Formats: sequence, C-alpha cells, structure tokens
Amino acid sequence: MQPSLTRRAFVAGLPLSLTACVSTSRGLPEPPVDPAYMAMYAALPDEPFPVPAVDASQVEPRYLRQVVAFDGPEEPGSVVVDPARRFLYLVRENGEALRYGCGVGKAGFDYQGSAIIGRKARWPRWTPTPNMIRLEPERYGAYSDGLEGGLENPLGARALYLYRNGRDTLYRIHGTNEPWSIGHSVSSGCIRLFNQDIIDLYRRVPEGTRVVVLNASAEDRTVETFV
Repeated sequence: MQPSLTRRAFVAGLPLSLTACVSTSRGLPEPPVDPAYMAMYAALPDEPFPVPAVDASQVEPRYLRQVVAFDGPEEPGSVVVDPARRFLYLVRENGEALRYGCGVGKAGFDYQGSAIIGRKARWPRWTPTPNMIRLEPERYGAYSDGLEGGLENPLGARALYLYRNGRDTLYRIHGTNEPWSIGHSVSSGCIRLFNQDIIDLYRRVPEGTRVVVLNASAEDRTVETFV
C-alpha cells in the first residue's frame, strides 16, 4: 500500500522554482471536508430537541463514521467496543464493520466482557450516581433527582443500556452534549458517540444485540488492521 502524500512531502517534492512560490504565499488551503461527512453530521431539526450540526472539519478523520475491514470473531450484527482506541464497531457481513469514534468515561474503562442491549431509550432521563455526586458535588449535586432528556442531558439523543444475565450492568452506550470529547478520555460516563452517530446506531441495532467490550488495555487483541 502506497503511503499517503502529506502536504509536507508534496511541497518537498516540488521543483525549486515552485517551492519558492509556495514559501512566499500564505500557505496552501486545507483540503475541503468530504461533502458526505458534512451531510452525515448535519443538523437534525426534526428531533424533539433539534440537534446542532457537528463541524466535521474539526474532528480527526479517524473518528468520523466509516466502513472498515474487520477480522474479529463476532457475528454480523454484533457491537464491539474498543475503549483503548476510542472506537465502536457494528459488525457487518464480508469482513467489514461500521466504525464510530467514541469518547470513553471512567465507567467505560471499568467494564469488559460481553452483554446484550437490554433496553433502548430516545432522549433518556439521566441521574448521576452517588459516587459522581460525592466526587464532584458542585457539578452534579443539583441533578441528584435526575434530569429529563434534552440537549443539556449528558446522555444525549439516545442511550443503549447493557444487561448481563437479565440485570442492568449500569454500562451505557449513549450520545453526548460535549461533541469535543469524542476521541478522548473523559471524567465520567461510559461510551459516548456524537448525537448523529448514536441516532444512526440506535436505528441499526435491536434489543437483544450482543455487545463485546474489549479489555481497556487492548494489548491482547485487535479487530482491525491499522496502517
């Protein structure tokens, strides 16, 4: 596979006469964002709480929704979460998966193993845990009785609740009101996606879908070939 041509390599490969022109200009314009991504992350005005657009030009391309090669053992239709690399995969046929970028909260690193999606919710209600209130009372104390769904709700537009042996694991895959956190570790929460992405995933996976959460170190297994 040929390496991609970076802007630096491109300039370095120009004839001297042309590099002089480049060096005296204000610089080459950044390549435009693929229009498909602009549409993918456009505003969603028809939601009960209209979802604002995500500026895809400000997101690392690897964290935008895309189809990738997948070589894990999970059956098509399964969800695989890789907390260490900040990716969530929806396994498809023919060795492919739909990959979403995610942000990972502390609870997202604490859990591993398999579960099923036991419940789905649109614009879910959220209540901080007692531990969250204890650790950050100024931030979470006001919400001890819960917060209704909406743009200010940390669970975002949708939530998928993971169950094991018929019991709620307290592990969630959900949206976010902090889109800047995608691709990063965050102080609280589980696995968060852009609201546009969790809405997309929500409509693709039914209750009962198998979910596998890899070890947070992810040293023992990879599901994708990274180049």
